[in-house]
Amino acid sequence: MENLGKIVLFGTAFVVVASLIEAVVLSRKNSSSSAPFAWHEVWISLFDLVARRLMAFLPLSLATPVFSLAWDHRLFTVQINSALMVLALFIGQEFCYYWYHRVSHRVRFFWATHAVHHSPNQLTLSTAYRLGVTGKLTGSAMFFAPLVFLGVRPEVVMTTLYINLLYQFWLHTTWVPKLGWLEYVFNTPSAHRVHHASNVDYLDANYGGVLIIFDRLFGTYIEERADEPCRYGLVTPTTSRNPFVVEFEHWATLIRDVFSAKSVWIAINHVIQPPGWLPDGGGETTEELRRKGKTVQSGCEAVNG
Repeated sequence: MENLGKIVLFGTAFVVVASLIEAVVLSRKNSSSSAPFAWHEVWISLFDLVARRLMAFLPLSLATPVFSLAWDHRLFTVQINSALMVLALFIGQEFCYYWYHRVSHRVRFFWATHAVHHSPNQLTLSTAYRLGVTGKLTGSAMFFAPLVFLGVRPEVVMTTLYINLLYQFWLHTTWVPKLGWLEYVFNTPSAHRVHHASNVDYLDANYGGVLIIFDRLFGTYIEERADEPCRYGLVTPTTSRNPFVVEFEHWATLIRDVFSAKSVWIAINHVIQPPGWLPDGGGETTEELRRKGKTVQSGCEAVNG
């Protein structure tokens, strides 16, 4: 764990400095434009980063007992001592990350934390480290427990996850173009721009960490299109500059919906269904938004036809 601490320390210093350099450059570049650089987005991201570092000192985590249970009942004891084992760990971690990320978008309990990462209305490097302070409390790391159950030491799993997240830092940019054949294998800035877009056509796509192959395999890959510029932020944009509102607004609405539900089953569904779900089917889930979009488009075509 000492090595992981050093990696986190140097990694954090690097991403903060790099993001601030980018912020200065973009701020000067956009100073005379109609859409000036939003420095408050950077400050909220820095608040999130500091708050998560402080949260690390709290002995509260749903993932910790799950990891302990998985390690105590592990099937094997794996030594990462060859290139083949490193590759196997990398692919296994990518598989787990894909499903963690997909569930974080499709289950409202996890989305309440993950929505914080998608709340910036501009996409910059500082977006990468706005991850939501409640992640430790919701146990999101338990999605990687299968690797521990197979015999990979927990600290190795967490180090691998951190390296994965460190790779994703550079993906949060608007100024890196498409990268040719790399788009077919790796998660790139272009693919990740789609992931952060709130356009209905782009929702719930491109969940990969380093690789994009599982998105292609499971049908969640969507390519960035020149005729559909990405609009960043949430479907219902976050406009508050108060970091506490940004961090907890989705938890507040979730708790409100649970306690105002007309039955226990409806309350449970508010927790486990996708964000935007309503019991009468008239909500704003991705599927419903796309259905409404097709209905509007069909109506326009009928009128113009």
